[in-house]
Amino acid sequence: MRVNSFCVFNFRSVENSGWIDCNETTTLVGVNESGKTNILKALWKFNPVSEGKIDILHDIPVTKLSEFRNKTEQIKFISVRFDMCSGDVKRLEELSGNTINGLEYVIVSRYYSGQYRVEYSKQTKIAAVENEEENENKEDYISVPTAVVRIMPKFVYYSNYGNLSSKIYLPHALKWIKGEKVQGIETNEEQVRTLKVLFDFVNLDPQEIMELGKDPKVVAMQRNRNSIEATPEEIKKAENDKEQRSILLQSAGGYLTKKFKDWWKQGEYKFRFEADGDYFRIWVSDLVRTEEVALELRSTGLQWFLSFYLIFLMESQRENKNAVLLLDEAGLTLHPLAQKDLVRFFESLSENNQIINTTHSPFIIDSSNIDSCRVVYADELGHTIVSSDLRQGADKLNEKSIYAVHAAMGLGVSDVLLQGCQVVIVEGPSDQYYFNGIKTFLIKEKLFTPSQEIVFMPSGGVKGIAGIVSMVSGKMDDLPYVIVDSDKSGEDVKKKLVSNLYNGSEKKIIEIKEFSDIDNCEVEDIIPFDLQKRSIDKLFNKVEDAYFEDDYQAEISLVYQVEQFAQNHSLELLKGWKVDVAKDVKKQISKRKKIDIDSSYIDKWKKLFSKLNK
Repeated sequence: MRVNSFCVFNFRSVENSGWIDCNETTTLVGVNESGKTNILKALWKFNPVSEGKIDILHDIPVTKLSEFRNKTEQIKFISVRFDMCSGDVKRLEELSGNTINGLEYVIVSRYYSGQYRVEYSKQTKIAAVENEEENENKEDYISVPTAVVRIMPKFVYYSNYGNLSSKIYLPHALKWIKGEKVQGIETNEEQVRTLKVLFDFVNLDPQEIMELGKDPKVVAMQRNRNSIEATPEEIKKAENDKEQRSILLQSAGGYLTKKFKDWWKQGEYKFRFEADGDYFRIWVSDLVRTEEVALELRSTGLQWFLSFYLIFLMESQRENKNAVLLLDEAGLTLHPLAQKDLVRFFESLSENNQIINTTHSPFIIDSSNIDSCRVVYADELGHTIVSSDLRQGADKLNEKSIYAVHAAMGLGVSDVLLQGCQVVIVEGPSDQYYFNGIKTFLIKEKLFTPSQEIVFMPSGGVKGIAGIVSMVSGKMDDLPYVIVDSDKSGEDVKKKLVSNLYNGSEKKIIEIKEFSDIDNCEVEDIIPFDLQKRSIDKLFNKVEDAYFEDDYQAEISLVYQVEQFAQNHSLELLKGWKVDVAKDVKKQISKRKKIDIDSSYIDKWKKLFSKLNK
């Protein structure tokens, strides 16, 4: 089961977030106090690995608490849509004893009472098995909704506030781990959680560490209040216990050092655990600074990554290896270069675990996958709004949140100019999404090997191509490739470029008509219609008794047909509709194999990219 999208209702600052689409890695971008954390916390409480209890007093919006608190079984705070694969359906059949057909997705909602409600895709058919042998075991079966809840992924939440302390007073730690309070000290739940995970990870029992470190005089007093003289046996036992404790701590430190080395690439660190009476300490050294210092005196970036590593490794694999990771303001204390490493680290993690993270740092945004960003901001009433519209000035209220995304895009352009990538100028962001999706597909399927990184740079329309070319070529030794549509505006810009900048370099201007026989063809015409159909259907979901697919003609430009269909049904297309279609296509291409796509289109893609690889 994979999270396709989710919607948060009546949770803290969120009244109705709207459906938020999710990729393998999804980044919620927004300024402080925009409500990013509230979105993540609602997801965490949907199905947490640990902790994450529903808190009626603090989770229900204050303005609605008196209205909702006595009818929690009627008020849902989140709905999550999961895509179902054949393996998921088979597992449901095994658990429920039913045959299930046509199940493409489920929508699971959780209510403030803690109950779940499950809805199925419309074409789903569920039937009881009539086999007598199967029916003999019917007492072992559970209902389909219960089975859905059982197999859906768990959610792991992590924030910056759980960093480990290097000096731990074990009597207090034991109480906190047991959920007890320590008089006069405020409990940091996140830190206690990380502490508990640390002891679990290195297989140490804090109670045992305390017992093994007892002074023989204390043992003597416990045996006889009137005596502080330990017997030879008690002294000998204390010596053996302390030796055992020392060996256990050495072993645990070595284990953490070995495991952490595989993850952290900013240096090679060595960890040592020490117990001094009732105090447990963590010491750190590395190849450059060989002298040991307390963990809290090392960089906050190292502290953060160690704590995150422990939480992720233990909680995400404790009950469900496919856990969804919810990372709140991840890595803000890291150096910008380390933040960029963290983005690459997220990419490797997402092969097994979906990631939803929040940030306001442009360095935590993957500039090559801007489509995975969602902007979070507060409206006039202070309610949290989530949007996938990344256009500057689309809404005055979200401009500050969008700034980080545009800054990340600027950093991406800087990287291109500084690192010697192959720059390809395209007309707009929709073309960028299409070509990035095609590039990833061809490389993944081993159909194309780039001689250097290819970066598609949108120009903001055909009128902006000349300006972008001038800027980029000023930093490069050669003119960049340009891909233009074969409509009138594309033909015009080619003539303009050939008469000036590209005089003698005409081959660097690639026209879509080289790969399509359609008149006035655009990039959309070298994409299989079955990849575009889903998002085009969404454009016309208000049109009754007519379907775009019925009127679609493969020999006519797709964009022209979409615009004509909208005009014929008196429907105004939303600004930026081409970008929305392209984003969805890119997402679909990433899931396809070579066998799933018409070979004629793959041949067109290979031909186009071979031109860029010269």
